Amino acid sequence: MNKDLCIHSWPGSYYVQGDKHWVHGTLSLSPCRLAFTSDKGLALTSLQLSDVTGIRKETSSFIFSSLTVLVGGREKHWFSSLQPSRATVFNVIEHFWRSQLLSCAGQGATAAGGTPTKGRELINLASSSQKRLGDTAKVLHHQGEQFDRIMNGLDKIESDMDVANRLLTELESPPWWPFGKRLRPPTQPEAASEAEPALSPAWAFGKDGLILKVPSLYSQGPGPDPNLKQGQLAILCSGLEITDSSGQPVHKYRRDEVDDIKVQSPYEIVVRQRFIGKPDISFTLHSARMPDVISIVEIQYARKMQFKEELLELFRPEDASTSETHDMGSSIWNAATGFLGRVMHPASASGGQVSQQVCEQTVSEAEAEELRQILRKLKTMALDTESELERQNEVLDVIGTSTDQATSRINTSHRRIRRLL
Repeated sequence: MNKDLCIHSWPGSYYVQGDKHWVHGTLSLSPCRLAFTSDKGLALTSLQLSDVTGIRKETSSFIFSSLTVLVGGREKHWFSSLQPSRATVFNVIEHFWRSQLLSCAGQGATAAGGTPTKGRELINLASSSQKRLGDTAKVLHHQGEQFDRIMNGLDKIESDMDVANRLLTELESPPWWPFGKRLRPPTQPEAASEAEPALSPAWAFGKDGLILKVPSLYSQGPGPDPNLKQGQLAILCSGLEITDSSGQPVHKYRRDEVDDIKVQSPYEIVVRQRFIGKPDISFTLHSARMPDVISIVEIQYARKMQFKEELLELFRPEDASTSETHDMGSSIWNAATGFLGRVMHPASASGGQVSQQVCEQTVSEAEAEELRQILRKLKTMALDTESELERQNEVLDVIGTSTDQATSRINTSHRRIRRLL
């Protein structure tokens, strides 16, 4: 993801310590940086989020509400007159700042060593692919469980149809016509069958179908809201769930209730449910982990996703030119193969300067082994996913055949009942 991408920008004022006066301009936030630019285009300050030690709400001159950013424990930057409100700006900046701190903690070893090596970049790329494939496997596994439940339901329908067929056969035989005694026992399975479907919707939307849960900022409505609130977004196999900071549910979208999901930026989406005759239910969601959310939601709601043109290259590279995608994939594969080859055969490079460059760019034995393990896991997951897809295709064929047979038997029983009446 581009680190210079502007996530949000707000008009406001910045206090210049040297000149001791306020300058009006724009405060902008990117994934790793907080910057302020005056109306004349001068960059007055640029702060790395990883260097920020605190963000506070304070007042300047005991009157004006301000936002202060601490850097290194000593340096303090003042921002005031923020639009639409200080609370909104504070919530957004604090959310991305905390996410940056968590990512820095997870990459502390890499940051301590300076610039990440090529081997570490390949490992990060493979780990990201493994994570996305794992999320896809979760969705596929839950889909397979739904198919299994459908098969169980069809088997129960078949058994019920056998009972109905036997009863109809007895009713159609006048010498053995029962007048109520033998019709009462079948009502118990019917009551049980009516009680079981009532539990399925609640189970389908339960916490067992949780795929991913991320902290987020939410507001109701498709447009910008000055009152962004902190909460969480849960991606379930059966829908989307929005909760507030205390864990209380705000709104739940079932999978069939989501009409469209608009991707406004890599860190902002709008989820909408359309209605006729009353307002739509829309929620705008912001999150530092939104790219992970979009990669999963795109699998579940592929036909309902709407991307801006400038975002297609980030989330749907297949829509770009085929040649560019092929070249990119070839370059990544060649790079990985070349690096691993130089690790296994470091003496193959000839020449003093060339060998020195290879030694600088080659990956270590530990990185190569870690990359091999990740690639083995990716291969195993890909094979498991392929076998699961083949199994589900076979199950779909069986479901289609069983559904046709059940429909035919139900129609036949319906005609027999009409003849009896």
